[in-house]
Amino acid sequence: MRTENVMYFTEKEEEFANLLIEIGTKKNVAKVLVFLANIPEATSRAIERGTDLRQPEVSIAMRYLMDQGWITSRESKAESKGRPVKIYELSKPITDIMDSIEKEKKKEATNQLAMIQKLRDYIG
Repeated sequence: MRTENVMYFTEKEEEFANLLIEIGTKKNVAKVLVFLANIPEATSRAIERGTDLRQPEVSIAMRYLMDQGWITSRESKAESKGRPVKIYELSKPITDIMDSIEKEKKKEATNQLAMIQKLRDYIG
């Protein structure tokens, strides 16, 4: 049997994930992002264990992160005869990803304020 070290969130990482969630990031995306930000690479199984998410939740998060261009994956031959294992890693530094999130949030806020102004125009 093979042993695998499993990483778990520190208090600071938990707080980081919670802040991402508070600004509107989906819980599973936030947890996976924080997990991958703190290790060079991980299998989906390690991500499931380390984030305490179920496999479908990790898959949904991975799809979103891939679509954003924030992670890459490669396949590694399994030690036994089974399917190859996918290994994931961030494709850019977490600071660049945070810049992208900030830009998106600013755009959302500007759109919200423009809608509020339209509402004011209707009643003014």
